[in-house]
Order: sequence, then C-alpha cells, then structure tokens
Amino acid sequence: MTASAPRIALVEDDDALRNSVVQALELEGMVVVPFASAQAALREMHADMAEIVVTDVRMPGMDGIELFARIREIDPEIPVIFTTAHGDVDMAVEAMRNGAADFFTKPYSVSRLAHSISRAFEQRALVLENRRLRQQLDNREIPGWIGVSAPAERLQHTIKEVARTNADLLLAGAPGTGKSYLARLIHENSSRKTRPLVVADPGIFANEEADLLLYGRAPSAARSRSGLVERANGGTLVLEAIEQIPEHALARLVSLLDNRSFYALGAERPQAVDIRIIATTLDLNGDGADTSIARALRSRVSGVTITLPNLVERKQDVPVFFREFLRNYEREFERETGELNEAQMQHLLTHDWPGNLRELQMYAQNFVLGLTQIATSGPVVEEHPSLRDLLAGYEKSVLEDALRQAGGSVARVQQRLDLPRKTLYDKLARYGIKPAEFRS
Repeated sequence: MTASAPRIALVEDDDALRNSVVQALELEGMVVVPFASAQAALREMHADMAEIVVTDVRMPGMDGIELFARIREIDPEIPVIFTTAHGDVDMAVEAMRNGAADFFTKPYSVSRLAHSISRAFEQRALVLENRRLRQQLDNREIPGWIGVSAPAERLQHTIKEVARTNADLLLAGAPGTGKSYLARLIHENSSRKTRPLVVADPGIFANEEADLLLYGRAPSAARSRSGLVERANGGTLVLEAIEQIPEHALARLVSLLDNRSFYALGAERPQAVDIRIIATTLDLNGDGADTSIARALRSRVSGVTITLPNLVERKQDVPVFFREFLRNYEREFERETGELNEAQMQHLLTHDWPGNLRELQMYAQNFVLGLTQIATSGPVVEEHPSLRDLLAGYEKSVLEDALRQAGGSVARVQQRLDLPRKTLYDKLARYGIKPAEFRS
C-alpha cells in the first residue's frame, strides 16, 4: 500500500456483506477499517481524520442518518457515502442535500464505489492540507517583529489577531515606544498589505491647506488633485498623535469615520472610500482636549486599543533591538563596529531608557559613529556588579522567561533560543534552573 492509499471507515451491520466489501476494496488498493455498528464507528471519529466514511442507512440502534449528523458535529467536512436499499433513496437524497458525498443503492458496483471513494479522499486530502497551511500561517512569527520578552510575546499575539480584522485601532504609548512601526506591521500583515499605507502627522493639520492635503480638490474644480484620504483607499490611513489634532479639523474626521466618505474641496457629492483607520496617541489617560467632538473622535478609534509598554518594562529586548539598530546603521554608514566595552555594556543593560526605542536607536547610531558618551577609562566602581555578573543575570532571566513561556518544555526552549541541547542543559545546571518547576 502507498502512503496515499484511500482510507475508509466502513460501517455495515451485515457481517457477510461487510466482509465481502472489505475484501473488494482492499483489492482496489484501499485501506479499510470495518465497523459492525454506528456506535462503534462513532467512538473512532475525530476532527482532521483522513478516513472517508461509507455507511449503511438501515442499522439497529443508531442508523446511518443519525451517524451522519453526529459526524457533522465533529467535523462537517468529513466525506460520508451512503449505501441504501431502494426504499431508503429519499433519505439518501436528503442527506446529499445536507452535504453527504454520494450514495449507492444495493446491490452496487464496488468499482463505482471505489471511484467515488477515491474522489472524496482527494477532496479530503485538500481540506486537511489547507487546514495545515492555515495553522502554519496562524502560528508564524510576524515578519519584521523584534523582541523576546513576555510583553513582546503578548504584543505579537495581539498584532496577529487584529491584523486579521478591518477594525479601527488606537495605539497608545509614551514617546519612542514604536507606535508608528507597530502601525506599519499591522498593515503589512493584514489583507490590505498590497494597498497604500498613508500617514497623516500633526504637521498636516497645522498646514493652512490642511483640507486640501487631506481631502483633495474635486475633478470638477480647477487644478484637481487627490488628498491623503483618497490615496489610502483600499488600504490604511494612520492618524498620528490625535490629541494634537486641532478642534476645527475633528468634525470632518468624525464624519469620515462614521460614513467612510468625504467631500473633496469643490465637490457636490461625497466620495466613498474603503479605509482602515489606525490612530496613535501619547495621551494614555485621555486627558487631552475634552470637547465633545474630541471625545467623539477618540471613542470611534478606541474600540480596539493597544498600549505599548515602555522599554524599561521589557529590558530583555534591549540587546535584541540594539543589535538590529547596529546592523541598520552599519549598512547605512558602511562601517563595522567592534565589541562593546564593559562600561558600554553596563549602560546597555542597566539604563532605564526613558526615551524608549528612540533613545536606544540614537545610542546605536552614536556607537557606530564612535560618538558614545559613556566613560570608557578608569576603574569600575566596586558597588556595581561586574560585566560577567550582569551578563550571567541577563542570561538566567532569558532562560527562565523562555521556560515559563514554553511551559517547562526544554525542547521548545532549545528550538526557540537555537542552542545545542548539551549547551542548554549545561546553562540550566550552572544557574540551578529546574524545568519541572515551570510546568503547569
């Protein structure tokens, strides 16, 4: 038998008929698992099973029609083929309307039955392959994502969920936490990724021609032009720092959010647009403009709100981000950097980074340019831990976090951290870490 041989669960209460059909189908190169009753067969049914079900209609206890209904509750895409007596044809036809794959009246041709089974088996294989691919897509890491800490893991999961939808979003966070980068990641992992991502920053609204820049001028008017809203059609419009949008501009934005249409300058009719709005704000507590129209705008974009953590809350990610920034600046400036000295590494691991990613990025840029302002000479003050202690503490926390997220699975941690198995066990022993303590 080949690995792709059709597999059948044959449900038939007539012993002689069941045995003869099993033999005939096996001669056709198929794998058959026989059952004398629907109850026995049902105990072996499960979602994602590869088998095709071939069942008689008339059986004592649970009949084939009830078995079909129970199978559809388990997995509605499992193909079911009925074998019926002449008096059961109406029931079989009704079952076909409800999704059965085929039916045969007794006595039937086994070769025709085998042909129907092969066709249903191919369809089932496609269904299972599509499920497998969808599962891989659901479990994939987001391209471009950076971060290994627990907050980064939670944030990545949230991004994957919201990227599947067209819901408007509000991204909140302190300066430099990566709101603009996150908006781009969500767009690039959504169904709109092939359409434009258009950003309207506070400078647009401060411009005296803000309405023209945003909404454009109608084709019927002289010197027609498209605005940012029209250019975002089919894609995503990012409204940055909505707490800084002047009040006179808010009413038109609320109308755009409500109606997904706008009036270009000089237009007599509104123009419909298909856009997703992602707004960003520094105003974590909603203490900005408190007019009714400002509250209306905020309420419309904050149905799904993602708050980005400060870098001090995800210190495990600092070296990861730093390496990424270094690579980018090394390419940009066509320079190679050496290793960090002890003072620089100490700064990287112990600094609170109040400017968040923006401050860390500037530190990486200055490091590549040789402009870091960290003292590099003189003895290290004794009350500070040594570089070795700092690195050991960091390495221990990475291992503990990875075990916590993997539920204590050493194999998953080994894969996640890309470590040889012996090296991983040596490190766990060195730090006295016991994987069993992380298993729920």
